Amino acid sequence: MRRVRAAAGLFIMGIVLAGCSLVPTSKTPQLIAPKQVGLSLLGKTIPGTNNGRVRFISVPVYIVDATGHLSASSRIVPSPPVLESVLRQLIIGPTTIESQAGYTSALPKSLIILSASFRGGIGYIDLGSSLSKLPRGQEVLAVGQMTLTSHVVGLTLGIADRGIEITVAGVAQDSPIPGGRQANLVTNQDFQNLLNS
Repeated sequence: MRRVRAAAGLFIMGIVLAGCSLVPTSKTPQLIAPKQVGLSLLGKTIPGTNNGRVRFISVPVYIVDATGHLSASSRIVPSPPVLESVLRQLIIGPTTIESQAGYTSALPKSLIILSASFRGGIGYIDLGSSLSKLPRGQEVLAVGQMTLTSHVVGLTLGIADRGIEITVAGVAQDSPIPGGRQANLVTNQDFQNLLNS
C-alpha cells in the first residue's frame, strides 16, 4: 500500500511539474536587438581569442556514384584542411540530394578514424576497426575513397602525396587494390580505373 501511495504521489508531482514552465512563451517570434546578444556572438572573430577567425574551403571528396564508380563531390571544411576532418566527411556519407541521385559510400557509418595525418608525403590513417570485414568490392571502393580524397587534401596542402597507409589500432594493414592485389602503401594511381570519367 505504501508503494502505491508513493507511486501515486510521484505521478501527481510529475503532472504538476509538467505544467510549470520557467521560460515564458510567445506565439510569435521576438526580434532581439543586436546590443542584447551577449558574449560577442555576433562578432566577426571567435570570442576569447586575439582576432581569431575561421575560414572555410571547399574540398573534393570521393563517394560512390549510381554506376558504382568513384566520383568527386564538394564538402566545406575549415581552412587549411586537415586530413582527419576531411575523411570524416566521407564517413558522414552523401548528402540527401546525393543519396536521392543514387550516390552512396562504401565506408561504414560506424567506422571510427582514430587519427589521420601526413608524414613524409604519406597519409597515415589509423582506423578503429578493419575494413576486411566488408565484401571485397566494397572494401576496394572504401580504400579508393580514402586514397583519392587523401590525394586531393595533399595537393591542397602542397604535400607531394606518395599514397596512404592504413593501420588498425596502430598495426599496418594490407589494403586491396583493383585487380586482386594488396599493398601496404596504396597510391592515387592504383584507383584511377574506379573513377567515373
